[in-house]
Amino acid sequence: MNRLIASLGIAAQLGFSLTQLTAQDKKMNVLFIAVDDLKPILGCYGNKLVKTPNIDKLAARGTVFLQNHCQQAVCGPTRASLMTGMRPDYTKVWDLKTRMRDINPTILSLPQYFISQGYSTQGIGKIYDPRCVDDELDQPSWSVPYYRKSDKYISAKTGKPEGQFQLPETKALVRKYTAEAEAKGLKGKDLNDYVGKYIKPSVECIDVPDNAYNDGANALHARDILSRLSKDAKPFFFAVGFSKPHLPFVAPKKYWDLYQRDKMPLASFQQKAKNGPDMAYHTAAELYSYSDIPPISSFSDQKAGLDLPVEKQKELIHGYYAATSYTDAQIGILLNALDSLGLSNNTIIVLWGDHGWHLGDHNLWCKHTNFEQATHAPLLISAPGIKPSKTKSPSEFIDIFPTLCDLTRTSIPSHLDGKSLVPMMKDPKASVKDFAVSQYPRTRNKLDTERLGWSDGQFMGYSIRTTQYRYTVWLKNNFRSNQPFSKNLIVASELYDYEKDPDETVNVVDEKEYAAVTKDMHSKMLGFLKSQEK
Repeated sequence: MNRLIASLGIAAQLGFSLTQLTAQDKKMNVLFIAVDDLKPILGCYGNKLVKTPNIDKLAARGTVFLQNHCQQAVCGPTRASLMTGMRPDYTKVWDLKTRMRDINPTILSLPQYFISQGYSTQGIGKIYDPRCVDDELDQPSWSVPYYRKSDKYISAKTGKPEGQFQLPETKALVRKYTAEAEAKGLKGKDLNDYVGKYIKPSVECIDVPDNAYNDGANALHARDILSRLSKDAKPFFFAVGFSKPHLPFVAPKKYWDLYQRDKMPLASFQQKAKNGPDMAYHTAAELYSYSDIPPISSFSDQKAGLDLPVEKQKELIHGYYAATSYTDAQIGILLNALDSLGLSNNTIIVLWGDHGWHLGDHNLWCKHTNFEQATHAPLLISAPGIKPSKTKSPSEFIDIFPTLCDLTRTSIPSHLDGKSLVPMMKDPKASVKDFAVSQYPRTRNKLDTERLGWSDGQFMGYSIRTTQYRYTVWLKNNFRSNQPFSKNLIVASELYDYEKDPDETVNVVDEKEYAAVTKDMHSKMLGFLKSQEK
């Protein structure tokens, strides 16, 4: 209730205009860059194979948060949490169909709050998941209408992509099956599902310019918007979202040519963790929706997920790296624009990838888990006047809202779940929290529910990550953290030691040598759940 009152009170401020800031008092601008499905395989995170010179350039002048984790490893929920500074059990966005403000009409977003502080807030590309906000991409967040894709910036050589593809034969087939679907009266998702059954490749490598695809076109558009914003008297909060390396892995050929297919690193551990519960895994349904993916494997004691031939694994990993380098080049356009416009010395830059991505570890692909490869997500913040550094202290996406308030000398709303990371930016050895929290819902089918004797098939896994350990509890009966907790709700638990077992090969939660660690981590979990009760 106190959070709601605080949120309502701050939202009420939005009806009042602020006195025009003088040039001397003008607050710093914010360039807010989001990258879809970007995991921390970046040079600044220690990866020696990937080519990400522009992100690494940003890292060299900012803070790299090496132990940053998302709130829920799927687009809609994690973005709703990041943009509001509130955990999924408060936003009540746990899926890809719930609209945030349908559930919480008065919830306060980061850019919405910045409007009340005298900012011009503008956005282009994917910031919120469009399925989880209104048709205006969360209208209260933006001081001008959200920028849509503009054909003006698409390459005249190739024309618009069909779906996300530019290969001529793929585009022709997309048009063919789209026409068939329309003749059958199909629309929206039904139409896309029909076309996808026949032609929806997981990768595309073709020699085209960067702006043959939407991300390249949006980067050019964003550069022009930055130029206009540089002339505005108001400080700006400008959000730019890139879609790659989200599936399908499409990128111009020159980015594929940066890598050799036979050098692509396969996951070293492609089995279930010993003693790992089935509900921690999934069958890679997102990847399986692509037309060139072989049938799903079945669960066994050793394996879960999706069995793929080595050749296909290497192709997908190659595609992921190529798409990452492609997006890095688009980020370079933004950074160069800031420099050329003379904005760098008065602009805070935030770069984040909304969650990680499994590339074959545990036989998993995509995200949708509480494992390290899904929750570990990159976060970089560059702020004028703060020395570059790297910190291993835990951070979470809900911390971005209060951090930006702190950096722009703006009061921090009292209801936020996150904490300012500025102390860690000034001293990389400092810490503002003991652990990061992620969660993921899992639904079991009727047969498994009856077989295991649970009252229903709705579960939530809560996971806390310290610098060394991850502890996860899976709770039945559709439990959420704002409800009273009972130990009888626990149906499975996990503990992984990243110093001894970075690949999460063994769940050690019941091993005697970890009894003290399990007890401590369980106590931390209970403390967290207790703090969330309403």
